[in-house]
Amino acid sequence: MLLTLRRLLMAALAGLLPLQAQAPARRPMTFMDVMDMRSVGSGSLSPDGSRVLYTITIPNWKAGKNFTDIFVADTEGKVPPRQMTFTKDKNESSPQWARDGRRFAFLSDREGTQQLYLMAVDGGEAQRVTDAKDGVHAFAFSRDGRWVAFLAGKAEERQAWLLDLSSKDPAPTVLTRHGTPLASLHWSPDSQRIFFLSPDAQDKDDLKRKEKKFDVRLVDQPRPPSHLWSIDLKDKAEKRWSEGTEFSVRSFSLSMDGRWAALRAAPADRHATDASEEGATLRLLDLQSGKVEVVVPKMAGFSAFSPDGKWLAYTHPDPMERLRNSRIHLLPLAGGPSVKLMPDWDASLGSFSWTEDSGAIRFVKGVGLDQHLFEVSVPAGQRRQLTRERGVLSGSYDWESKRFLFTFSDPEHPADYFVAGAASIGDRSRWVRVSDGNPQVAGLALGTTEAIHWKAPDGKMVEGTLVKPLAYEPGKRYPLVVQVHGGPAAADMNNFSARYVNYPHVYAAAGYLTLQPNYRGSSNYGEAFTRQIGGNFLRLSHADIMAGVDHLIREGMADPERLGMMGWSAGGHLSSWALTQTQRFKAISTGAGAVNWISMYAQSDTQGVREFYLKGRPYEAWDNFVNESALRFIKNAKTPTLIHVGELDQRVPKPQSDELHMALKKLGVPVEYIVYPGMPHGLTEPRYQLVKMVAEFNWFEKWIKGRKEWFDWKALLDTLPEDAPARGGEGSQPASTGRRR
Repeated sequence: MLLTLRRLLMAALAGLLPLQAQAPARRPMTFMDVMDMRSVGSGSLSPDGSRVLYTITIPNWKAGKNFTDIFVADTEGKVPPRQMTFTKDKNESSPQWARDGRRFAFLSDREGTQQLYLMAVDGGEAQRVTDAKDGVHAFAFSRDGRWVAFLAGKAEERQAWLLDLSSKDPAPTVLTRHGTPLASLHWSPDSQRIFFLSPDAQDKDDLKRKEKKFDVRLVDQPRPPSHLWSIDLKDKAEKRWSEGTEFSVRSFSLSMDGRWAALRAAPADRHATDASEEGATLRLLDLQSGKVEVVVPKMAGFSAFSPDGKWLAYTHPDPMERLRNSRIHLLPLAGGPSVKLMPDWDASLGSFSWTEDSGAIRFVKGVGLDQHLFEVSVPAGQRRQLTRERGVLSGSYDWESKRFLFTFSDPEHPADYFVAGAASIGDRSRWVRVSDGNPQVAGLALGTTEAIHWKAPDGKMVEGTLVKPLAYEPGKRYPLVVQVHGGPAAADMNNFSARYVNYPHVYAAAGYLTLQPNYRGSSNYGEAFTRQIGGNFLRLSHADIMAGVDHLIREGMADPERLGMMGWSAGGHLSSWALTQTQRFKAISTGAGAVNWISMYAQSDTQGVREFYLKGRPYEAWDNFVNESALRFIKNAKTPTLIHVGELDQRVPKPQSDELHMALKKLGVPVEYIVYPGMPHGLTEPRYQLVKMVAEFNWFEKWIKGRKEWFDWKALLDTLPEDAPARGGEGSQPASTGRRR
């Protein structure tokens, strides 16, 4: 009779009883604790900065889905946050403040199709204000506070509608009758026009064949380009602002003075690959003259107009090559050359926000294991670091309310929303916490997370995090599981780690060390560190990881006879590579990993990044593609291997896992293979996430600790709650108003 998972964990945790006796309120983290983790999102400040709207996404185990509710909080922290919606098995999403700050709107499927609702922040039920047959897709308030515009209808028929909020009983009226569907909308700053994107044509025969169930697909089917239009509220006159067959507008933004529009476009070529990155252009449109200027010819990133209308700030790699540092540039809208900010700083930057006086730009940047907030003056380019906390800060500055709204997480605390003013952002004691998405974490015993550093074989210093067992004793050796992050241009950091991909505190509860290495190719350590694996894709990264393992062995912490490795995506590439390069690991779990770069090149939905890492295309760099493929060395494999893949993964498609599984079967290497039905590159179904964790954990238990069996459906089913209800955060107390069940 197989041990149940609960008995396995009890046996693994037998040595923790003294610790639990000292702190009875805390218990070890379990798989279901990982599954129950909630996430905060969609945060926005009211126009006067006095309140915050945000959502909490709540797991519902019985439904096998996550559902979202809306919360409101006081930015001074004087009033506890309130849960505003209570739909157990429905979603409330996209909350937005009305300009008066007294009410907000949101989308919900609580009564069937997704509709638009208005709700007073201080009292009253939510008011449904649309009855669109095929649901509401998106909405936006006008800046004068009078109107809310929304998109409704089937995707192929979607048009813009208007609600007059000055009316006592607002009723929707159709605004556009455009010949093709609308994809997005944006109010002009003066609230007199709505700008939108729409394709140039629509193939009605293609729509008809889908209705008739002819579901054959033409690969790289031609698609008409999309362009920018506007409609005037007074006379309903439409105006076209961009045109051309060589590009398609993907997104746009407007300057506050109504003079300019910034267009992010991509090639309209049906065979363009990696168009969203390599081919993305930034174009500046003069809304007075209609003239369009190409500002960035390729690899355009984020852009934003300054509040005073004098600057367009934007990012792109410099030079324009893959994995080069993305830098902020300033274009003076009155004319003149662009200015590059912080040209000598070895950092790659993404989104940012302006200060209200247009005198500075603020942004977050990862530096090693932490992520901080920075400011750069305009146009002088003087950089200043605003925060220095151990942890990961993400968010931006709202120049209208003059406050920062951001999330912060550290190894002991999941991400929650905080608010701070410009004068107080550098002092953590003055931050106001406005959400508590996971109060249950306070009752969990967590492994201690530490930063560790070691020297790679070529002398380069490498960094990572180490999570220790709950009852860790200095001088005692422990089994080690190496958890390898994906990317590879990403990084493990000092945030709370509890996801199906990496869940170190479950291992800490069972007496394992977990190492999360930021190997060569990772971000946050400068451009050279990230790009160095070009032409040496897996070998250099593998050497860095193994040097970290050796460091822990030399320190007397890791048991060299009880080592395991796991990873997903690029972490799966490296786990499969380790399988063929060393026999030191007792067990390996590899998820969504590539083993044959020649076949992978055409199977995957992205090629450009592979061309950088492997120095060309397969028919140009054949030897590189072969010699960086784990399959080339598969005869060396001896380590018991567990393989995972999503059935519909397009990034690292299932045939890669098929090739690895077949090779290991033919070679007689212990192997098991789990395919997750209907799943893309990441697992979205909670039950599959649980299976992945339980199977993986017990694979290590079997091959590292000597358990008799590795997986038992009864053991997994015994861990499940009978009927886990949806639960809110903030103590799950119902709000005094707006309650719906």
